[in-house]
Amino acid sequence: MSRQIVVHRNAESLAAASAARLVTKLVDVQAAKGSASVVLTGGGVGIAMLEQLRRSPACDAVDWANVDIYWGDERFVPADDPERNELQARQALLDHVPVDPERVHAMAPSDGPFGDDPEAAAAAYAELLDEHAQRSHHRGVPVFDLLLLGMGGEGHTASIFPESPAVYAVNSTVVAVRNCPKPPPTRISLTLPAIRRAAEVWVITAGEAKADAVALALSGAGEVQIPVAGVSGQVRTRWLIDTAAASRIPRAEFPLLA
Repeated sequence: MSRQIVVHRNAESLAAASAARLVTKLVDVQAAKGSASVVLTGGGVGIAMLEQLRRSPACDAVDWANVDIYWGDERFVPADDPERNELQARQALLDHVPVDPERVHAMAPSDGPFGDDPEAAAAAYAELLDEHAQRSHHRGVPVFDLLLLGMGGEGHTASIFPESPAVYAVNSTVVAVRNCPKPPPTRISLTLPAIRRAAEVWVITAGEAKADAVALALSGAGEVQIPVAGVSGQVRTRWLIDTAAASRIPRAEFPLLA
């Protein structure tokens, strides 16, 4: 597994460059095997990247009908709540491209088929992932072509927070997360072992508030204290950050400056 760190000038250029990278990745994967799978993230930069992709002329290069779309985590709120990652992704991109609705795999909302039961919703998403994994003779989760992640200033990623029960989940692929230290308090999240099944993982984050956690994660901190330190792809892990987020790491650590 290789690790690459790419630093962009600011959050805007980071979002635009990440959108271009995403198009290239999806097109390359589709050229190789006909379809592609991507796990989306929420957050300011993650959604800005999708908006940039929608506006890009290169957006049409992707065969959107042959992309399987998943989420790494979700806020367990009603379907029409503006905090939902799915709703934000649909408004930013998915409602504007010809995706196959059967290949858009959202986590259940709190007013969905499982009601206000995040454990049942998490179990259902785990079953869905297992079904898709078995089509490729695997179990647990598919080998996602690309998994996108954001991170918080304290080092959380997806909805795995420092020293929370979710960071200790090694025998589950999807968990319900209660009592999150930032609202909304109830969420659903892939676990670190599930995340590490992806071929490529991209951590996309910006801002000086993330700088300490970025530096700790890249210097080998433990995943219990800094969960984002525990993410990696089977083939490649990319850290796509801006200069503010990179401000605490030695210059020699990021030779690729875009």
